Amino acid sequence: MNVTFEEVYEQNKRRIHYHIHKLHIHDPHQEFYQEGLCAMWNAYQTYQPDKGVMSTYFNYTIRNRLIDILRKKTREQQHDDSCVQEVGAALYSGNRNRKSETPIPDYTGISVDDSSDEMWEQVKSQLTEAQWNWVYHYIILNMSIKEIAEKQGTTIDAVKSQGKRARQKLKEVWIGTEGQVPRPAR
Repeated sequence: MNVTFEEVYEQNKRRIHYHIHKLHIHDPHQEFYQEGLCAMWNAYQTYQPDKGVMSTYFNYTIRNRLIDILRKKTREQQHDDSCVQEVGAALYSGNRNRKSETPIPDYTGISVDDSSDEMWEQVKSQLTEAQWNWVYHYIILNMSIKEIAEKQGTTIDAVKSQGKRARQKLKEVWIGTEGQVPRPAR
């Protein structure tokens, strides 16, 4: 082959623009043009005159390279979009603590073993009767605050207050013993 690549480029540079336009590719940073140019160089290097016309080989090589890059970018964009959705779902699910912007841990799927009477007796020994009523109805029986208020003949705010005091008391006891279940006084 006695034609230099510069001569081939000058004769065929519009071919790259043609394929970019034909494939409806928006190329503001000339990324696809550069890939088309590399494809043209590879086609120039591997062209065999006895296999066919050079322009047909250029068209085939440039078009397929642009399609490959387009597919790759589409896959990357889909992956990025799914990552953004996952992070967005985690950040904006509404399951957040107001004091800090960290998500509240999700304890779904963790069951409380109701057969552990000893553990519940230890918890009960640390609480007042009203606090224990909240723990029993809200945690063990899984009743709503409204249901507990109706059952006890009190207000929703009173039940919430019982729960707040029970949680505070249990935090003080358990955090004070490094998260261990307190031993009942004998």
